[in-house]
Amino acid sequence: MDLNIIQMILVVIIAFLAGMEGVLDEFHFHQPVIACTLIGLVTGDLIPCLILGGTLQMIALGWANIGAAVAPDAALASVASAIILVLGGQGNAGVSSAIAIAVPLAVAGLLLTIICRTIATGFVHLMDAAAREGNFRKIEFWHIIAICMQGVRIAIPAALILAIGAGPVRGLLASMPIWLTDGLAIGGGMVVAVGYAMVINMMATKEVWPFFAIGFVLATVTQITLIGLGAIGVALALIYLALSKQGGGSGKGGNANTGDPLGDIIDHY
Repeated sequence: MDLNIIQMILVVIIAFLAGMEGVLDEFHFHQPVIACTLIGLVTGDLIPCLILGGTLQMIALGWANIGAAVAPDAALASVASAIILVLGGQGNAGVSSAIAIAVPLAVAGLLLTIICRTIATGFVHLMDAAAREGNFRKIEFWHIIAICMQGVRIAIPAALILAIGAGPVRGLLASMPIWLTDGLAIGGGMVVAVGYAMVINMMATKEVWPFFAIGFVLATVTQITLIGLGAIGVALALIYLALSKQGGGSGKGGNANTGDPLGDIIDHY
């Protein structure tokens, strides 16, 4: 679909905010479910972008910065894939291709992240010099510049994709052979499964597996609406919190407190 100038400006602003939030992590504009939804909202293609954001969010849940290892760029993946989905005009049918495109974009975004963080080290030295002068206004200035640089890191690629226009993007997607689009759909589904498996692997404990099993089974019951599933999830969370408050032994009678109250209940039930 073709976007007017107002929509393009709003998309670039969202991309800018997503880039900043990749560092600030306060309002979570960089999270796929939020970034894609906002782009879908301003472009009038809300449902496909919402589906794309929710699917990408399952992948991004398994991404985390650990030590010196930097996770793939969720902000660039979300913004770029959402723009491509909108410009392609394929609707829900284009979600699988957008997901497959998003993953390599996220990895490629690491290069931009490294460049920005390298430049930011120079800003730190300038801020140190300003601190020695006691110039707080200059410290704030360089701090704002460094944060805005992170926003530009995503806004520029977004503007470039918008500058290419809907025609070339639509033509590129239409020229892709069936075997490639089907392969991208399968690959995108596998990536989602791997991301979800990583999350489960991090969360998997003997205390939460029963809740996961209950939720997994209830999700297959088609008669239960999302509101019903949400109510059941809240109830299970309250049950978990209630059991957690009852756990923990004082060490008397052989009941050692392991620091996991619910685990203590299960161990000594």
